[in-house]
Amino acid sequence: MSIEPSVLSNFFVAILLILFCAQALGMLFSRLHIPKVIGEIMGGLLLGPTFLGYFSPDFYQRIFFRNGELLSIIYWLGLVLLMFCSGFEIDRKLDKRDIKTVTSLVIGTTVIPFICGWWVTSLFNLERLMGPANNILSLRLIIAVGIAVTSIPVISKIFFDLGIIKTDFARLVLATATIHDIILWVFVSIAAGLAVSRHIDVSSITIHVLTTVIFFAVALFYFPKLIHLAGKWQLKKWLSQYELSFIILTLLLFSAIASVLDVNLVFGAFLAGIVVNFVKDPKFEEARVRIKDFSFSFFVPIYFAIVGIKLDLIHHFDPWFFFGFLGFAILVQTVAVMLTARLLRYSWLSSWNLSVALNDRGGPCIVLATLAYDLGIISPDLFVTLILLAIITSLTAGSWLKFVLMKNWPLLERQ
Repeated sequence: MSIEPSVLSNFFVAILLILFCAQALGMLFSRLHIPKVIGEIMGGLLLGPTFLGYFSPDFYQRIFFRNGELLSIIYWLGLVLLMFCSGFEIDRKLDKRDIKTVTSLVIGTTVIPFICGWWVTSLFNLERLMGPANNILSLRLIIAVGIAVTSIPVISKIFFDLGIIKTDFARLVLATATIHDIILWVFVSIAAGLAVSRHIDVSSITIHVLTTVIFFAVALFYFPKLIHLAGKWQLKKWLSQYELSFIILTLLLFSAIASVLDVNLVFGAFLAGIVVNFVKDPKFEEARVRIKDFSFSFFVPIYFAIVGIKLDLIHHFDPWFFFGFLGFAILVQTVAVMLTARLLRYSWLSSWNLSVALNDRGGPCIVLATLAYDLGIISPDLFVTLILLAIITSLTAGSWLKFVLMKNWPLLERQ
């Protein structure tokens, strides 16, 4: 299979422009204490149909549109590596003092928003929100998860920037978001699998749900035990000599298994990252850092920039629908967290702080939107709405927590 030189040249020009705009605006936004990921998306937005495609359609078509297949490969590699590296951040250890609180918050921030999101989809005609996959069940699952999801990477970065990452407040939010999002990713994986299934009936849905849940359970509970046994069998010493190869092979293995089981490979990558994180060895830690540094300097910024390129605010931004969806999503999550926190006897201010932090949808909502859009589950209008929801809630969380610290108000206190 050969590629024409002109196509290859345009591809490298596209990669150069995408990476430059993503990194430039990412660094600018970081200096303004705005999450870097938002700057990377804005860099892509400048190169997409909203700006470059509008003012110079011929150049846009030649550089980006005609190289769609090649750019799509880099885009998917970025998404897979992003989810893989996100798995590195998951830790099963939880302070015993927080188990009751985290369990209550997980239930409150998962069950209530998810049910509300599922319920609201029954009140409207969803045809305009449906993608070419024409799968109403997957669409309803995606909307419900979009209402409930929380961003671990973005809220973590906000905590680091504000110097509160070691506080009880940060530990509580991150522990809740971790368990909460793992549960929601199971539903997203189910939605992704159903979207590509040709036959949708009760038996096929049941089989896919069971397959997904079993895959997640085996990966999270049994593979770490196998790694522990490997240490006892003196295999850990051998693995530590080929740590980089072992990590990459784990990623490929989980992605392949996920594909065979009709579980989206993105979630296989996420689980692979979690499993690799259980290998507690300095050499493995160093290898994970190298993979993460390379991914976040090249593939991941390109992924987020291409997300921006896909945004067409001229033709697919409906302000009435967007503000209605935004208001409902924030209201539902806020009420759910506030009620749960008050029942746990946290002050009104602390309950509000928790609700603002757990309303941050950031990276996971962006991944959710791009995955659902690429699989044909959602329409361009809903894709744009979910991306903007992620951006606005990330900005809101960072701004409010910074304001609380400036006022010297407590982040977390019980009454």
